[in-house]
Amino acid sequence: MDIAVNGKNIDIGDALRDHVQSELTATVTKYFSRAHDAHVVFSREAHQFRADISVHPVRGMLVQGRSAAADAYAAFDGALERIAKQLRRYKRRLNDHHKRGSEEGIPAQQYVIAPESEDDEVPESAQPAIIAEMPTEIATLSVSEAVMRMDLADVPAMMFRNRGNGGLNVVYRRPDGNIGWIDPADTGNS
Repeated sequence: MDIAVNGKNIDIGDALRDHVQSELTATVTKYFSRAHDAHVVFSREAHQFRADISVHPVRGMLVQGRSAAADAYAAFDGALERIAKQLRRYKRRLNDHHKRGSEEGIPAQQYVIAPESEDDEVPESAQPAIIAEMPTEIATLSVSEAVMRMDLADVPAMMFRNRGNGGLNVVYRRPDGNIGWIDPADTGNS
């Protein structure tokens, strides 16, 4: 597994880098022997250190965890504990999905758009500034698998092709903590 360890405006020492690589490798390979890669970013938030971890345990799956603490090691350990908990919780479901075989997903393009500055006057006809674009795939999943992947990736919403009806659906986390599911009706007006 390739592990990238970076600091955002802070220097990462060799001892912390070695700790991250050994602990992350041990934790992830406990559940996925051939994980793809991981990225760890340390930053400062006021008087605390923040650790953000992103792991690709299998193709098309992203697990993220973050934590903040007064010590960089404690922040990393907290984020790693969250990832370990997610992997442990979903290991059986991930293995079941893998055994069934994955269906082809839909190729798509994912964009990251820069937020508008409140200081600048932007005409309504102006296009938003795209700061990143990357290829992605819209997976064919059941609703429960989509919710699981959304939780693992720690994202607020996920688009997927519904295995039950073949349509594009969205699951999202509502402000009240519940999960919302959008399943457009086929009205035949196309």
